[in-house]
Amino acid sequence: MSRKYKRELTSEEMKALSDEDIDFSDIPELDADWFRRAKIVFPESKERLTVRFDRDIVAYFRRAGPGYQTRMNAVLRAYVDAHKRGEPREKTRRRKA
Repeated sequence: MSRKYKRELTSEEMKALSDEDIDFSDIPELDADWFRRAKIVFPESKERLTVRFDRDIVAYFRRAGPGYQTRMNAVLRAYVDAHKRGEPREKTRRRKA
């Protein structure tokens, strides 16, 4: 398989590409068998809580735009996963109100 692009494109360069210019050669076709075996995976529910962060931490994530809370959650998830290697992930329990 040959690469159409000599280097990795920036997100701006990718957005500027027309559909005809996109190289799909490394993406396999999705056939009926793939769809038959596919499973829908729903995201886990989130727990709403009040938490306090340092102002500069919040400002850092907000600068990247919408979705900053999701990115903060992803960083916390990576931290927890890195520190719990080998341990099964706990099921989320909802507190009764």
